[in-house]
Amino acid sequence: MIRTSRRAWFTRHFLIVMAALVMAATGCFEDSNRDLLPFASINSSESGSNIGSKGDSAFLPGESGDGVYLIGAGIHDITGPAAEVGMMGFADMDQKTSGIHMRLRSRAFIVGDGERRMVFVSADLGQLFQMVKMEVCEKVAANPELASYYNEKNILVSATHTHSGPGGYSGYFLYDFTVLGFIKQNFNAIVDGIYLSILKAHDNLAPGRILINEGNLEGCGGNRSSFAYMNNPAEERARYDGDTDTSFTLLKFVTIEGEEIGMVNWFALHPTSIGPENTLISGDHKGYASYLFEKEKGADYASTRTFVAAFAQSNSGDVSPNSDFGQAPPNVDFEHNPSLENATLRQYGKAKELYDGAVEELRGPVDFRHRFVDMSGLAVEDLGCATCPAAMGASFSAGSVTDNPSPAPLFPAGTTVESLNWSDNAALAFLHTFLGGVFAPFWPKTQDPAYRACHAEKPILLPTGVASINFDGIPMTPPVVPLQVIRIGGLAIVAVPSEVTTMAGRRIRNSVAAALAPAGVTRVVVAALANTYVSYLATREEYAMQSYEGACTQFGPNELAAFQQEYDALCSAMLTGRDVEPGPTPRDVTGDTVNFQTGVVLDDKPVDREFGDVIVEPAEEYRRGDTVSVQFWGGHPKNDLQIQGSFLTVEKVRGERVEEVCAMEGWWIFKKKVCRQVVTLDTESVARDWDPETVYRWKRDGVSYSKITVTWDTKHAGPGRYRIRHNGHWKSGWTGAVSPYQGISRIFRVN
Repeated sequence: MIRTSRRAWFTRHFLIVMAALVMAATGCFEDSNRDLLPFASINSSESGSNIGSKGDSAFLPGESGDGVYLIGAGIHDITGPAAEVGMMGFADMDQKTSGIHMRLRSRAFIVGDGERRMVFVSADLGQLFQMVKMEVCEKVAANPELASYYNEKNILVSATHTHSGPGGYSGYFLYDFTVLGFIKQNFNAIVDGIYLSILKAHDNLAPGRILINEGNLEGCGGNRSSFAYMNNPAEERARYDGDTDTSFTLLKFVTIEGEEIGMVNWFALHPTSIGPENTLISGDHKGYASYLFEKEKGADYASTRTFVAAFAQSNSGDVSPNSDFGQAPPNVDFEHNPSLENATLRQYGKAKELYDGAVEELRGPVDFRHRFVDMSGLAVEDLGCATCPAAMGASFSAGSVTDNPSPAPLFPAGTTVESLNWSDNAALAFLHTFLGGVFAPFWPKTQDPAYRACHAEKPILLPTGVASINFDGIPMTPPVVPLQVIRIGGLAIVAVPSEVTTMAGRRIRNSVAAALAPAGVTRVVVAALANTYVSYLATREEYAMQSYEGACTQFGPNELAAFQQEYDALCSAMLTGRDVEPGPTPRDVTGDTVNFQTGVVLDDKPVDREFGDVIVEPAEEYRRGDTVSVQFWGGHPKNDLQIQGSFLTVEKVRGERVEEVCAMEGWWIFKKKVCRQVVTLDTESVARDWDPETVYRWKRDGVSYSKITVTWDTKHAGPGRYRIRHNGHWKSGWTGAVSPYQGISRIFRVN
């Protein structure tokens, strides 16, 4: 199904024109060559000593050589506004949140060897933006319990890349534009949730072991840019079984006492099984698989200590889950979305198999290296060349043909400088020349022949690295990126701040494995979309074809070689025990952001109704497998995100008791004792808004009314009596006060 939204077409293809209009209106015609400003540096050594930290009294330094580590896991809610916030991933202005399918979570794991520690976080987010990581590190630095042990150098935060979460949390123009600005409420929910998941993991530290297992998962995705992949050298392609990376690496965390506390795996697959017409918040197949694994292990999301299962992202840049299923539908249920069902259950099943069969223990030290690198002109010594100030290519406008094709692309996939010749493609050549002319008066650097030549085959559509949209000269995308390598014994985790294509990921893994082989590293995983986000990373050969991924490789044709050079330097420092220079500190751009979305002004309801009153009651009786629906008068979900809570609860009525309650009523000498029978229900909560069988939907009615619809699929319900409760908050138009309310449906029976 190909979308035909005119607003989505406008969003994707006239971003350049809008940027020029904004510039013209504000007079902000500065380029982005200003010096970087410092942003809250964190004073800590590379070694990250843990002496005296939580759990060390029961853990002796050096025990990791015997396979014993200090391990901890934590999970926390990071679900942002569930209404009227643009979603992050498909860049469709029509796609705004209107409810919840499943809550988004941050899953943190800490590993220490008695001298050093590392933190790995997998978050249910579209991207992990730079300001999020840096703000998390600021919160860690402000906590004396954490500050001595964790910092930006040993904290790795990776996004799963769901396309069904609220956006507006970057601070950089290109990534916030389609959301209409920077949404501070969402940003804070994400930062706080990631920080609290790390704090929980720290509080849960205990001696334990890490078991590792590997396998291959077939039938779970296809290469969506195979014409670009096929341009890689034939001898290189011959070393692999296919054009997608099917490797599946899993870690199992078990305490010395035998308590299973968590699992994390890395597998490369785009979370685009739920299409851009969807407006419900969801973790897509990776969040769904995490939920299934955690449910099997009895996880309690309200508990500070519970089992945590992370399905983390790897080199999935050109890997689609929809290859065998056509365009992804907006449906969030398996029955109407075979792509979602296939990707979820296959990953979940493989994780169970590897988890149950894991016997090999990780052994050896924990170590890490981290450095900020300015990618806008980094010399690549072996090639005698350099990277370029960032730019997005013409094929960026086409979108991904498999996952999110543009209904009317300005330029088709595969558009190169050579293909834009006047004799063969006069119309496209004219369009490219015209669009370049739009930028020229505002950002003269866009016409610099050296800038254009640096990007080689890429015809520049958006000059994101040299064009700024504000007075402070902040470019559209970050020029400074954090690069990081973390080691746990024989495993290395490479943090890559991009969506990495299949072959680019393989090359990174191979080069890091070779560099760290003398230290006993035998396995390497790529943690993609980590610590910041700078779009895609393709190989030099793929870049030459200018597929969607190549056009979005921002720093030019030598970006992968530059990354590999820097990772090799980090590995070399790790081998010799040397520290590395921290590099240029990225600036804090959150103070220069704008938000064009209005907040909640007030909530209202009909005069004769109260917030929480039921509009449509459920039927009296259902058969198992039916869907129950109830509708309430409610408030806007932005009033309170219900973090670690729920907008709905399905309650099973286990029994009831009748009590006589007496009170004195009346006035003065006319008072008398009045007794009434009160029925008290004994209920059990069986589902909430994070369970996939429920859906919470918000809809505006008129100017300020909100109608809340709760649906519950009873396919897993036992027979009995039930009711549905809705929790929310409403905002007064007179005082601005936000007050809680509840609504409860009548009791119904499921047979």
